[in-house]
Amino acid sequence: MTDLGDFEPGAETTSDADSEPDATGEEPTFEPVDATPQGHDRGLGTLSAAEGLSVGEDDDDTRLRAYVTVGNRSLVRVGRYAIADYPDDEALFCRISALEYAQEFESDDATEIHARRAMRSDGIDEADYKLMATLEPLAVLYSEGGELRRRMADRVPKPETVIRQAEDKVEVKTGLKVPDDGVFIGHLAVGGEKIRTAAEPPTVDYRLQDDYDSGDPLVFRHSLIAGGTGSGKTHASKNILRQYLGRTYEMSDGRTPGAAVVQFDPQDEYAQMHDDGDYPDDFARKLDAEGVKHGGHADTKAFVPAVGGATYAADHHRAEQVGFTLPFSMVESRPWLVAGAGLNDNQYQGLTNLLDRFFRQYGNEGTYSQFRSFLDDPALREELHEGGQIHEATFDAVRRKTQGFGDIFDGDAPPITDLVHDFVRPGGLTCVPTYHINDTRATTTVVLALSSLLVDEKLSNDPRYDRIKETPLVLGMDEAHNFLTDADSVQADKVISKFSEAAKQGRKERLGLFLITQDPQDIADPVFKQVNTTVVLNLGDEDAIKSVNIPSTLEGKVPYFEKGQMAIYSPDNSEPVEVVGLPHCVTRHGRD
Repeated sequence: MTDLGDFEPGAETTSDADSEPDATGEEPTFEPVDATPQGHDRGLGTLSAAEGLSVGEDDDDTRLRAYVTVGNRSLVRVGRYAIADYPDDEALFCRISALEYAQEFESDDATEIHARRAMRSDGIDEADYKLMATLEPLAVLYSEGGELRRRMADRVPKPETVIRQAEDKVEVKTGLKVPDDGVFIGHLAVGGEKIRTAAEPPTVDYRLQDDYDSGDPLVFRHSLIAGGTGSGKTHASKNILRQYLGRTYEMSDGRTPGAAVVQFDPQDEYAQMHDDGDYPDDFARKLDAEGVKHGGHADTKAFVPAVGGATYAADHHRAEQVGFTLPFSMVESRPWLVAGAGLNDNQYQGLTNLLDRFFRQYGNEGTYSQFRSFLDDPALREELHEGGQIHEATFDAVRRKTQGFGDIFDGDAPPITDLVHDFVRPGGLTCVPTYHINDTRATTTVVLALSSLLVDEKLSNDPRYDRIKETPLVLGMDEAHNFLTDADSVQADKVISKFSEAAKQGRKERLGLFLITQDPQDIADPVFKQVNTTVVLNLGDEDAIKSVNIPSTLEGKVPYFEKGQMAIYSPDNSEPVEVVGLPHCVTRHGRD
């Protein structure tokens, strides 16, 4: 091995000339020169034109590279935001998309000498290298009428322009097109670290547009919260839903009632929003300073479905409990509710005909038990077969496949149709827990019956319940993949068609879908495509990540998100961004 003794600590060489006295016999002295540079450094570095400096309509025609000075290199991170000022009052708002070390001098540092020298030293001489940052231009910032505005990047900054961190809250919000006001979601972040500015508070709040100045409120253009187990999905959903409670929206007749929230709750967690959360006083003061609603919502009720012998125990919240049952009369206009075991189209038509005949005979007071007795009549079967209306095999299939709903309809509680005025309350939160129901089919039927009641009344031109029609409504559905999934059945086709139409009409009817899921890939496309705001927490499944259709710059981060980190893709609200949610739930959360 090569002897590197010349590099050993303490190795030194001397020269007689270095200490040779002058003619007077004294060693020479030199007058010191002040080499302190004038002024002070500002920014992170400067733009370099060494490899070209361009801004174009196509990404391939854009090249912005900045040299980062040695003292600033520990500050820069991929994904952070930077600004290049133009000579006038405009500025280019950018995102750091890549960082690269390049050699300052032509040399080969992949050698034994360089490696051994580095292994024996205490640090790296940054001056031997240059750190180059690649910038992605997002917008040009300019002032108009005393207000900072943004437009597409349409001009190139000059070489040696100083690059500075985006540390002004107004510049950051304008550059990312984030509204100043609206529904609070969290704080802008990069790599899990909140963006800090010189303002007070130093964080930058992320909000969803919620007024009519720039279009309809985004709540009525639908939201999806996607996250795996342990990602903080329910925590984040509670915090967001709490912001909608108490907000008012203008209806077509000019009234501005408060929004009603109806939340389907398979894990019985959302009724806790009645109670105050457990968080420090200084956290509450910060929320007050940022205009974030917190604390329990007094107008919260748990509407508990009476299904068979299932009992509901609720020692984990103090919300009022209201028992209800599904009356069989709801099936008259929704035959698919009893289309169990996958009726085919011919059989479904037979079911529809039988239900029409049943309700003509029994009226709205007809029960499921009476319907079963109605189907047990052999004379009816023979009459319909001989009359060519329903083939006897089809009749038998309908009779067989509509069994097993006795525990779901006409239970020992008031029918939900008599409780609509209390079920939908302007400014109120209604939770429908189904955790106590052990039968999956019963749970699905309850959720779909209630949600379709709300959707039908919202879309109807002649509603039976004006309360639903005239109230802005947020329909929340946890584990939405269990109810809005594509499947080869008549029931699934009818449900998806109904919710797809509801999503399309949401803006006009003041109906917003708030879907929560850990399997976004299972939600039917016709519904998914209507969602405008997608909030993605940690997801480990590759198919799930691909299905949410977020930009690749965020997609790669999703598997590494810590609890509470989220990517937000809402094209009508902002650029795609990373956000950190609140560290505490603003209402009660979790069970002791």
